[in-house]
Amino acid sequence: MKSYGIFFTGRDQIECREIDLPEPKAGEVLIEARRSLISTGTECTCLRRDFEADTHWDQWVQYPFRPGYSHVGVVTRTGAGVTSLKPGDRVASWSWHAHHVIVAEGEAIRIPEQVSDDEAAWFGIAYIVQNGVRRAHPEMGEDAVIIGLGLLGQLAIQFVRLMGAREIIAVDPAAHRLEMAGTHGATLLLPRSAGDVKREIDMITGGRGADVVYDITGHPAVLPQALPLVRTFGKLVLLGDPGSPARQHLTSDVITRGLKIIGAHASNPPSAPSAENWWSRGNIVRLFFTYLARGQMRVDDLITHRFAPAAASQAYERLISDRTTAMGVLFDWG
Repeated sequence: MKSYGIFFTGRDQIECREIDLPEPKAGEVLIEARRSLISTGTECTCLRRDFEADTHWDQWVQYPFRPGYSHVGVVTRTGAGVTSLKPGDRVASWSWHAHHVIVAEGEAIRIPEQVSDDEAAWFGIAYIVQNGVRRAHPEMGEDAVIIGLGLLGQLAIQFVRLMGAREIIAVDPAAHRLEMAGTHGATLLLPRSAGDVKREIDMITGGRGADVVYDITGHPAVLPQALPLVRTFGKLVLLGDPGSPARQHLTSDVITRGLKIIGAHASNPPSAPSAENWWSRGNIVRLFFTYLARGQMRVDDLITHRFAPAAASQAYERLISDRTTAMGVLFDWG
């Protein structure tokens, strides 16, 4: 069958191309898209090729490149042996920006009726953030600092709130992003860079420093600015994925104050749950859907733009020119 999808064909080059899809094989399902969410940081890094040679980015991004990993649609056909899904089921999958995709039955996650297509499209971002928060092993009553309030930072505010943080300190120069963070649980909004907030953090924590700091900027300069904000024997979580990791550097805080630096990446959770680790990719997403359905998390008010797939070039140009006033950017495949 004929379909179409969005390709990066080179640095700063975008095309919406026709593609040929086969029939789904045994154990596979064909999904027709309704929404897909742009992962603004990741996809702009890929499009601009804003990363160093010989990094994992360099190995991953080969043109023509298929961007996207937050696809929501409806099952239209099933291959032989598929038992858990049927035509008409709404599902989320880690698929690229395309009108039709074929995925393995186990990679499609059913969406609850109470969760809209727009909300469900955040599942890929929520999965990454929930994994990062889990990696920090949060405890009730901790003071947390969130640096960088893009898509991941906005959800980090909400997950940290759910885990019982005492103070949730949001750091970002963009006033619009801080306002969003404030409506979702941030207790202190600091409209400055990470290097200029230590005094306020010391004041609110009684000079102790934050129990856990999340660097979600993906900017290498932020790590040495974030380390002094962590209390002695505290934790810093690197949830942003810089394209130039060689430019990151440590400070003496790590050794002299016994800090823990925790890396978090989408590849960390297992694909299937086990007795030792229940929190697989699918179970993490299902928990996010539960929170949405119950109203314990909100993302619909974080959506700022939507584009038709044919206008993909305009969408990415908008993000590259000024990302601070954009948050949730959807492709509407209707």
